[in-house]
Amino acid sequence: MNKKNALRIGYMGVGHMGHGAALNILLKSYPLIVLGNKNRTPVDDLISRGAIEAKNPQDLAANCDIVFMCLPSTQHVEEGVYGDNGILKGVKPGFILVDSTTSNPDVTLKIGQALQNLDADMVDAPLGRTPKEAELGKLSAFVGGSAKAVQTVKPVIETFADAIIETGPLGSGHTMKLINNFLAIATSAVVGEALAAGLRLGIDMKVFKQVVDSAGGNSVMFQRFMQWTLNGDDSHLQGMMSVAIKDLTYYKKLASNANASTTLAEAAAQVYLLANKLGHEKQYMPVLSTVLANHMDGANRTLPNRN
Repeated sequence: MNKKNALRIGYMGVGHMGHGAALNILLKSYPLIVLGNKNRTPVDDLISRGAIEAKNPQDLAANCDIVFMCLPSTQHVEEGVYGDNGILKGVKPGFILVDSTTSNPDVTLKIGQALQNLDADMVDAPLGRTPKEAELGKLSAFVGGSAKAVQTVKPVIETFADAIIETGPLGSGHTMKLINNFLAIATSAVVGEALAAGLRLGIDMKVFKQVVDSAGGNSVMFQRFMQWTLNGDDSHLQGMMSVAIKDLTYYKKLASNANASTTLAEAAAQVYLLANKLGHEKQYMPVLSTVLANHMDGANRTLPNRN
């Protein structure tokens, strides 16, 4: 075993994005310990490939040099860090926590300080792209933290990300990810409303795609949404509508604390809040256009079942 692979790596949160990242860490010969959850399928898959399962976050931290977290929300991060059997209970000097959750930067800084008090460190490294790229080891990562900590964890991140952007001090990765997500989600809300209008007006959506492809309304979000509109394929943006609300909520708090305008963030949040209240929180975001079109007349255009 070479020196690089002597590092013991832990991973907490092996869901859609986390499984692919953890798998690539394991495939690149790092000793891997994972923390199980209610969905046993990804955990059992990693164990079958040689990973070991920890009992709780404290056990994970106690037996690892670096622990990655990729969790649903900031609340889950805090529970994993501060809980009765939390990460802070198992930390040793030199330990590094890497948070890949799309999380609140204020909480990141607070956890970072708690770790420094234990002679440990923290890096925020939220992820970009989709679970498909996670499995292929081709995610993007936006990495914030001290130069020493970033250089220590970077070789591990390179196992699952082919685009690594060093963003600055701790918290800067989460800050930039939230601003990026606001751009993406707000754009998707506009696209969803536009496509819903097209469906209501009965225009030829294939021809409409040709129009937008050649004009100023084109965007990554438009292309992803059109895969659903034309082909019934929502897999090109596997972010649930509940996640859109979560990320917009974090962004609005971040921007408000800086006395920045949140007018469009509020509008986008209202669009997704409606979809969530209609019971579509588990649907992927490209389905928004169909949800909005159905809502106007109670129609029942086909929706995928993710309940």
